[in-house]
Parts: sequence; structure tokens; C-alpha cells
Amino acid sequence: MPAPPAGPGVTPPFAAPPTEGRNTRLWLGLGAGALAVLLCCGGGGAAVVGLAVTGVQAVREQGRTVSTDYYRALVERKYGAAYDQLCDDAQRRESRREFERRVAAEPQIATFRVGDVDAVSLTVPVDVTYTGGRQDRQEVTLGQDQQTGGMEVCGVS
Repeated sequence: MPAPPAGPGVTPPFAAPPTEGRNTRLWLGLGAGALAVLLCCGGGGAAVVGLAVTGVQAVREQGRTVSTDYYRALVERKYGAAYDQLCDDAQRRESRREFERRVAAEPQIATFRVGDVDAVSLTVPVDVTYTGGRQDRQEVTLGQDQQTGGMEVCGVS
């Protein structure tokens, strides 16, 4: 049987661990870990926001471009080119020949001004002036081409 341990006041056979700075190191470690988590999650959140903003800007740019191309073709009386800007649904509703005949019979557009694209409703206001001087505001409804991903004109009202 071993001897009982020595009582109070006896020098231990090893050095005691230091007690100063232990809490400071713990809090520094926790702070560094929290900062790393914040940077990782914050960076991911910033990337998602950046992608959303870029997507909206792309929709607006494409919407303005396709609307401008459509109306430019109408002004230049290139009705086939205007028909090519229409979405598949609009082309199914009306053949190229019917479209060209209908648009040629309507009042001729002399000038136009394309407004800002509403990225939520996918509509674009367009102010048109006819050859007789009469003015009108039309609204272009846009749609996305399922094959190319580009924007197309799906209706004008």
C-alpha cells in the first residue's frame, strides 16, 4: 500500500500551470472565430446580393435593347425584322404575313422614346409620335426566350 499524500504546504513535484492571461487568450480565440464566421457568411451574402443586382441590370438592358430594335424596325418599315423580335407565343398567335399586313395598315410611327424597364412586371413604356404628329404612350410586355435566355417582345398595348 502506497504512503498517503503529503498534507498542506508541501511542494508539488511539478510546476502549476500559469493562471494569468488564460481568459484573455480564450476571448481572443472566440473573437477570431466569430470574425471568421462573419466574413464567410457576409461574403456569401454580398455575393448573392451582387448576383441579384447584376441580373436586374441585365434584364433592364436587354429589355431596352429589344424594345428599341422592335420600334426602330417599325419606323424603318422593316416589318419582318420587327416580327423577329416577337416571342414564340406572339408568333404563334399571328403569322409573319398577318403581322406585316396589320402593322402596315396601322398609322406609321415617325419617332419613339423607350422608357425604363420595370424588372418586376417586365414592361417598358414607349412614347411614340406618328407621322401625322399624334402622340401616344404604348406599353411593351417582355418575355424571356426559353432557348436563348434573351428578352423578346410579347405584346404591345
